[in-house]
Amino acid sequence: MNLQNDLFLKACKKENTERTPVWIMRQAGRYLPEYRKVREKYDFLTMCKTPELAAEVTVQPVDIIGVDAAIIFSDILVIPEAMGMKLEMVESKGPKLYEPVRNIDSINNLKKIDPYKDLKYVLDAVSLTKKELNGRVPLIGFSGSPWTLMTYMVEGGGSKNFSEVKKFIYNQPEAAHRLLGMISDAVAEYLSAKLDSGADALQIFDTWGGILSPHDFEEFSLRYIKEVISKINRKDQPVIVFAKGVHYSIEKLADSGAEVLGLDWTMNLGEVRKQVGDKVALQGNLDPTVLYAGKDKIFEETVRTLNSYGKGPGHVFNLGHGILPDIDPEKVKFLVAAVKEESKKEFLYKEKRQVRNVRYKS
Repeated sequence: MNLQNDLFLKACKKENTERTPVWIMRQAGRYLPEYRKVREKYDFLTMCKTPELAAEVTVQPVDIIGVDAAIIFSDILVIPEAMGMKLEMVESKGPKLYEPVRNIDSINNLKKIDPYKDLKYVLDAVSLTKKELNGRVPLIGFSGSPWTLMTYMVEGGGSKNFSEVKKFIYNQPEAAHRLLGMISDAVAEYLSAKLDSGADALQIFDTWGGILSPHDFEEFSLRYIKEVISKINRKDQPVIVFAKGVHYSIEKLADSGAEVLGLDWTMNLGEVRKQVGDKVALQGNLDPTVLYAGKDKIFEETVRTLNSYGKGPGHVFNLGHGILPDIDPEKVKFLVAAVKEESKKEFLYKEKRQVRNVRYKS
């Protein structure tokens, strides 16, 4: 299917575009009233596991906000669940995985997944969403990185100090590597199946990469990100790696095999661009909390982000992390419109311009 809007894919491949494409992590979510209406009727995992519902909320931000790419509505923890762990989403507390993996015996109890069987509902959601998008914008599939998935599997959910997973890698390194290898195989097969089902690009979220020291990041995370990327069965579909808080390994991440590096809001796009040269495109990286500000400030920071990257191809505009659930959708529409209009200009303004110059649809 030919895409009517392929700006996102072109930017991922560092091809010339008439403007900077924009999408937003967690763009299908609670900040949208339309999403909340669906969520009132169904719990989160039911939405993930019902292709029609997943497709509906995936398409919402394309219609409402005007983003240049859709990302399939799902959750990274569907992989541990498919491997045999019991998953529950606890309201206001987050995910809980029962009987955390803490030793070789619990690793041996995990199953090897077949994504076409065990995660068929996600693949069906990808296929259905692709049909409903009807070529308007590309569709992104995603997974957590092996390290991030293992962190949840060992901790049993979120954590403040990550003591259990740190104990695990330091006291049982062989078991940790065995588990990471199993997860890597599952992630590679899962992402390959998403491409097979119609996804146009992939993103790997290494949410907890930044809790590791530089040495440990290379041993327990980066190594397996590379392994996953090398095993994905793909043609020319780009892969994005978003590793939060990993300032110290930017150049090594650029050699991971990914076409795009997603950056959190604490990094400077221009400086990273100088570091990595032409190896990869860059995605990001507006601080999500800027969207709490007034439109003047949102506009100013949007232009600052565009200027930070500078001229030339290879920039996908995004937030530096997921959008927060209490953000005003009108401000998100404004942000997207500002990116589209300002990045069209022949040169990027370094002085602050007036908000009234941005035209957007309410």
